[in-house]
Amino acid sequence: MKELRAEKKEISSGGRAWSRSAKDLAAVSLMTALLIAGQTALSAVAGVEVVTVLLLAFSWSFGAGKGMLSATAFSLLRCILFGFFPSVVVLYLVYYNLFALFFGLVRKKSPHLALVVCFAVAFTACFTLLDDLIYPLFAGLSGRAWEMYVYFSLPVMGVQCLCTLITVSLLFYPLTKAFDTAKRGIVR
Repeated sequence: MKELRAEKKEISSGGRAWSRSAKDLAAVSLMTALLIAGQTALSAVAGVEVVTVLLLAFSWSFGAGKGMLSATAFSLLRCILFGFFPSVVVLYLVYYNLFALFFGLVRKKSPHLALVVCFAVAFTACFTLLDDLIYPLFAGLSGRAWEMYVYFSLPVMGVQCLCTLITVSLLFYPLTKAFDTAKRGIVR
């Protein structure tokens, strides 16, 4: 019994770094699960998604490091669940990590919501444009086939940008408040 109390005391005082690391890992894991669940739930509707607003708010509250860990875990887990397509692996690992890095770092500047929304919409457009570059390279598309691929991706990009505009405008503050509250609980 004394050993258990001593171990508990060590974790609550001297082992604080270990305990916090475990809590941080739990936060990243839960965020990854939320991202997968959100993407899966809305996957039937082209262009409608919540991954952007969830990852943005998480990276904003928890910082670039934890945001990038969550982005990487999400990208790889998504590939495990839905298949490893080289263009998707590259697209997700590059895009979502840059996204988490940007919003994890820009949070220190505390820009106005309108600016956050504009950056989120711009990133969303860049996702499709990056896909328009990466997929044709892996698929060997060129000329007219590449042009058609880009052309048919534009309506989906429009829906994605509109979705991002709406979700970030409406959910950014409530989600960051929830994540900030969770973060305060982790730091204790």
